[in-house]
Amino acid sequence: MRDPIDAYWQLRLQRCKRALEKNNFDVFVAADTRSSGAIFLDEILPGIEVKTAAWGDSMTFMATGVRDMINAAPGIEMLDPFDAQVSPEERLERRRQALLADLFFTGSNAVTENGLLVNLDMVGNRVAGITFGPKTVVLFVGRNKIVPTLEDAMHRIKNLAAPANAIRHPGLKTPCMKTAVCMVCSSPDRICNTWCITEKSFPKGRIKIILINQDLGL
Repeated sequence: MRDPIDAYWQLRLQRCKRALEKNNFDVFVAADTRSSGAIFLDEILPGIEVKTAAWGDSMTFMATGVRDMINAAPGIEMLDPFDAQVSPEERLERRRQALLADLFFTGSNAVTENGLLVNLDMVGNRVAGITFGPKTVVLFVGRNKIVPTLEDAMHRIKNLAAPANAIRHPGLKTPCMKTAVCMVCSSPDRICNTWCITEKSFPKGRIKIILINQDLGL
């Protein structure tokens, strides 16, 4: 007998895929993180020219192992904007340089079933890279990020993704780290600064999305 939960998610993922494709995104569906890496290597990378790559903070991207693949790939320079061995000033400069990379990896806080990407950023480098700069953007998105509407996406971000992300960074001091609820704060460490709603990929196919049939990230 077919697993009903798997069948349920296959239907939702395929429905989301069709909606995103109507909005000019290139979309792939992967069974798990391992196969998402194989899709990138076999179906995406051969079709693009890459000399430089970078990434925006994404737990899902890190779970795929693709960063290690790129680091090992000959002829590709991987910029690391989160290298703890360099100064904060150098990390910020690398985030600026990432906007001129050939290839930019990240995830998405939410994806709606009618084909929108919805993100909320602290610094802005992640949403900036999605919007403009890098020639190709590849997003790895777990099935738990899929929501019915834009309102649901914003609710998910403010009531789950944002507080959980703040808690993930113990050096920050925000009210949501204690309450697990967005307080619309004025903290200097506030991570909810820039909203980005991406309705369509421009140019067509610039943004490529790998939907993964696993719960991943925040």
